[in-house]
Order: sequence, then C-alpha cells, then structure tokens
Amino acid sequence: MRLFIPYLFCCFFAWPNLTTAQLQPTDWLIQPSTAKAQVLVSADGKTIELNNGLLRRSFRLQPNLVCYDYYNLSNGQQLIRALKPEAEVSISGKKYAIGGLYGQKEQAYLLPEWLNTFSANPQDFQYQTYEIQELKPFLNWRSATWTGNPQQAKGKVLSLTFRHNAPALAGLSIKVHYALYDGIPLLCKWVSIDNQSSNSRFKLDRVLNEILAMPEEESAVVGKPEQMKKPQGIYIETNYAFNNAMRYNISDQTTHWKTDSAYTSQVNYYYETPCVLEVYPDFAPGIELQAGEHFESIRTYELLLDSYDRERRGLMVRKMYRTVAPWTTQNPIFMHLVSKNDEQVRSIIDQCAETGYEGVILSFGSHCNMEDTSAANIQRWKTLTDYAHSKKILIGSYSLFSSRRISDEHDVINPLTGKPGGAFFGNAPCFGSVWGLAYLEKLKFFMFKTGFDIFENDGPYPGDRCASTTHPGHRGLEDSQWRQMALQKSLYRWCNENGIYVNAPDWYFLDGTHKIGLGYREVNFSLPRAQQKILNRQNIFDGTWEKTPSMGWGFVPLTVYQGGGAEAVLEPLSEHLNDYEQLMVQYYGAGIQACYRGPRLYDTETTKQTVIRVIDWYKKYRQILNADIIHLRRPDGRDWDGILHVDPNLPEKGLLMLYNPLKVPIKRSIQVPLYYAGLETTAVFKEKGGKSQKLKLNRNYEATLEVEIPAESYTWYVIN
Repeated sequence: MRLFIPYLFCCFFAWPNLTTAQLQPTDWLIQPSTAKAQVLVSADGKTIELNNGLLRRSFRLQPNLVCYDYYNLSNGQQLIRALKPEAEVSISGKKYAIGGLYGQKEQAYLLPEWLNTFSANPQDFQYQTYEIQELKPFLNWRSATWTGNPQQAKGKVLSLTFRHNAPALAGLSIKVHYALYDGIPLLCKWVSIDNQSSNSRFKLDRVLNEILAMPEEESAVVGKPEQMKKPQGIYIETNYAFNNAMRYNISDQTTHWKTDSAYTSQVNYYYETPCVLEVYPDFAPGIELQAGEHFESIRTYELLLDSYDRERRGLMVRKMYRTVAPWTTQNPIFMHLVSKNDEQVRSIIDQCAETGYEGVILSFGSHCNMEDTSAANIQRWKTLTDYAHSKKILIGSYSLFSSRRISDEHDVINPLTGKPGGAFFGNAPCFGSVWGLAYLEKLKFFMFKTGFDIFENDGPYPGDRCASTTHPGHRGLEDSQWRQMALQKSLYRWCNENGIYVNAPDWYFLDGTHKIGLGYREVNFSLPRAQQKILNRQNIFDGTWEKTPSMGWGFVPLTVYQGGGAEAVLEPLSEHLNDYEQLMVQYYGAGIQACYRGPRLYDTETTKQTVIRVIDWYKKYRQILNADIIHLRRPDGRDWDGILHVDPNLPEKGLLMLYNPLKVPIKRSIQVPLYYAGLETTAVFKEKGGKSQKLKLNRNYEATLEVEIPAESYTWYVIN
C-alpha cells in the first residue's frame, strides 16, 4: 500500500505524533477514503463532533455552543487558536453573536481544559438543540449530456438551533448548518433565519456565516495586513461570486481576513496580523424579514489543504468541484454556429451528426432571438429543435444580459448620481426592473416551449447595485445586489434542474452553471495562426490550475474575428487543415471544448474525415482526457511544452500530450510525474496508442521518457 508522504509535495507542517486511528495511511487524492461523514455526540452530552476521517470539527455545547477544534487529520494541523462565535447577525443596526464562550486570555493557542472556565454572554443568541440529517442535494440536477461524475455527493448535515432571550427578538429562530462530505476534507456552512412571530419584522443588515480565529501564516513585527500572507491551510469558496474574471479568487465577494487586537501576544507591534476569517457579502442582504418568512445565507465551502504545492492545492480544489458541483463534469462536444437563416441551422445539425459532434450553439450575431416569445418564433425554433433531436443533436442559443443599455426606466441607477451609468459595463439593465424580470421569464418560457438544451448567457449579472426605489424586484439600494443575484441564480438553477446546459462567463458554478471561459484576450484571435496555437496552449495551461477541463471553454474562430488578415483565419478549412487539426487536438487533448465559431465544420471530404478522426480519438479516450491535468511545461515557443492527464481509478492511468512549436523535429528526455496516476514502480507508455515501452519509476514516482516530436506538431502517449 502506498503511504502518503507529504514532504514529497512541500507540505508545510511537520508530521505530528498521531494515534493509529488518526493517521491516514494513504493519500485521499489517489485512493478514495473509506471513512464516511459522521456526527458524534459525547456520552456526557457536552460535545458534538463532525468527523469523516480527513477532517474533524468539534463543538462544546455548554454553557453556550462554541467551536473549539478544527483539525486536518491528513497532516495534524489545528486551525483554531482562539474562540469566536459560530456566526453573527446585525439586526436593525445592532450586532448579535450566535453562540460563543468568553474568558480566553491567551489568544495564540487554546487548550481544551480551559473550556471549563469560560462563560456565556446572555446578550448572545443561545444554543438550544441539534439535528442530524443525511446530506441532500442543494440542486436537483438533471444531466442530458456526457458526464464525468454522474453522482451527487453524500455526507451528513448537522443543524444547530439558537434563540435569544430578549422580548424584541422573540420568534426569531437562527440555525447554523454544517454539511460534511464523504471522502474529502470539506464541509459547507450556512445560516438560516426564520421569523416565527405573528406580526414582527426584522431588518437583516448583515449575516456573517463563518468566523474563525486561525493561527497566523507568518511573523511580521511591522507591516500592514495586506502585506502579510493569509493562513494557507484552508480554501474558502462561497456561492456569491461575480466579476467576469473567470477566476474564483478575483470573483470572490465574501472572504475577509481581519486583524485581532485581543491577540496581544502576536508578534506584530500594532496587532495587525490578518488572522481572523470572516465570511459575508459586503453589500447584502439589507433584507426586511417579514412574519413567517425564511432567509438563507450564502453557502461557505471550507476545504482543508495540506500543502503549499500549487499542483496539489489545485487538485484538491478540482476534487471539490467534482464533488459538490458534479454538473460541472458534463462536457458535450458543441459547435458555435454563426447563422443568418434556418437552412444554415439544419446544415450544421447534419454536419454535427455526421462528424460526431453533440451540440450546436447559435452564437452571437446569429438570427436566434430568445427574447421573442411570439407564437411564430416559438414554433420556428421548436421545429428546428425537433430536427436537431431527430439527429440526436443538442441545440441552444446565446443571449446577452448585462453589457447592454435598455432605458433610463429599466437600467441600473447609480447611487452617486441618481441616474443610469457607472455600472460594471457602463450601462446595464437592473435584473429587478420590469424589463429584467420579464427577461428572465421570457428566457425560461422560450427554452421550455422550444425544448432547447443549451443556454449561453453572456454578460450575466456582475454585482451592480441599483439605487432605484421603483423597480419591483428590489426595495432599494441596500437589498439590490442580493435580490438581483438571487434572480440570476434562479435562472441558472432552473436551467440545470431542467437538463439545460449553461455556459456563462462568470462564477456561478455552485448554483448551476456548467462552464466558463478559460481566460483569453479576444483580439488575439486576429493574430496569425502560428501565434494563436501557442497562445491557446498557454491559455489552457494557465486556466486549468483550479478548474477541471470540463469547466472551461476556449475559442477557435473559423472566420474573421476582431479583424486580422488571411494568416489569421481557418476558412477555407481545407486550405489550412494542419492548423485546424492541431487546434482541435490542442483543445480536445486537454479535455476542453472550444467554441468553433463559423458557418460549418467541414468544407471538403478530406476536411470532414479529419474532423471525424479527431472526434473519434477524443471519444475513445474521453474519460482520461477529462481527468485532472498535471502541468509539465508552459508553452514559450522555444522548446517543447506539455500536459499530463491522470486518474488512478481508470484503466488508462494517464494520457500525455506533448507539443513542438519549433520548425525542426526535436528529441528530448522528459521526466513524467506519475504519483497522481497511482503508479508506484513501473509504467507502460504507448505512443499514439501503438508500440509500448515499460519504464521504471524513480523514488519521486517519475518515469524518464525519451521522446521525438515532429516539427510544429505534437505527439501523445497512453500510460498504463
């Protein structure tokens, strides 16, 4: 059995003295953990523990509930240095802690025996009871396409109920929920609030659904918080992200690292070490909770990490997505059609069916208008959908939301000027306006009536706040972001639960979207094809550290796009067949769908056979090509570059893609890292699936492979 040896991957904690029960004998990224999520209550009823063999989080229940232990069982790191409330809520301008104990003087570390000396604060919400349930899906996902992981996650949910003794807060019930997942050091936390009074209303100014006082990452005698490293033992992601950055850490709107002046033994002279994690949206909710109403906070996913190694950290995050958002493993083969008439749609459907493609998206600039819900337009597109389905082809269309102007009445109102303008895209509609609410309903009606399978939503809601007090979808500025965000999420959730695949260039994965852009600069597609090939491989390399292959899309304009001369375009396809083939291989060889944007997939029989050959190859190795990527060498145009797909649970443990951008053939000796392929002593390499060679692995689980790569071309190896 392979031992998990963390120092091979630059783990940042010394291997502790652990009991046999705590020691993880294998690496959960390679061999799935057999331990299941459990909620354990102590015999004396004083503590309750979440534990799945990889993560442990423990709570003291008396005299009020508090989390005193948050432990990574893979490497022995304790994440709690001091006690904090379970959550915090601001109601009508006043802050209330949810749970918590007081009396800890030394804030650098916490000893369990101190807990008996701590006391509760009667001004806080007090713990009442707990409930344990099986984890149910947050989204009733229905897949209509090829899917890498068809299973919803399993685990346990612990719900903790709190109430307040103040008469003014009578009827207000707050629950803190923890979902602990099987097989991964991950939990999800959120807060729900119920107004159970008969006539009272409560104004929720802010809800903090996580507060953790964590060990600092580094010592700095002087220095501002923004200059210092944040704790690296935990990855935080919430379902409240937008920015069009196509990266979560930039899109994040909720993670805040605060200082702790009560931590007086810290090294920083001015007590400015960033060592308290608080999770909340900056501009939400501003909600009036009426009698009988229910509120749910954002969901915070907390993944415990055990390494500084970029690849390993990325693999953990990718495993998180595969677990909590399995719909992101859907990856249909689609083409982006630029059409002017219905006959072009029928023609591309036929080409897709003949070449093995699985879907057609009516691209921007095409003649499909999903906002036209007239009977004639619905019937027109239903007829085309029926034709596509008769050929077993999916069909859908593009729709633009935010980066457009509607009117002064319906656009986002700038709080500084009281007029439209100043939104993320300059002018933009408000989702809560009459137009915005109608837009949402029109899209749902159109897709439902036509039977569309794919929805590409460009310019989704990017977080614009709206100062209008006349838009029916929000009350005013305070709740405008929260309400608009909820409307955007509701559309994506509806699509997902109705089997409609969603492309959207913003971070709505945790609420139902399937794919986002890898990240690119559009004008680069007007550059010569030789440059595009290298730039596309750079985009693939850079865009797959935290995203799985199926989560990102690339772009291959077949006709003129953003300018550019004859050296930039692929049409006529038959005259640039080598470039067309390699662009397909680069993307499909990374498990990534590109938007092949144009009027057709082939123009001659030779072109058609080339497309069929690439698609057949992709489908043959589809599982391993959609597996995680190990990054070998970033493209620089000076030497070889490559990536390695790995999955220890597949028959093919790896698939290696290597490229040569030079004008001459090259021979190289390459170290191929196979730890995450689950191979220990030997590996069998088959170049292009042909002749095999058996290689020994060194102590770092690497094989030394002698390769020859043709000039301005590629090669690939299956690894068993």
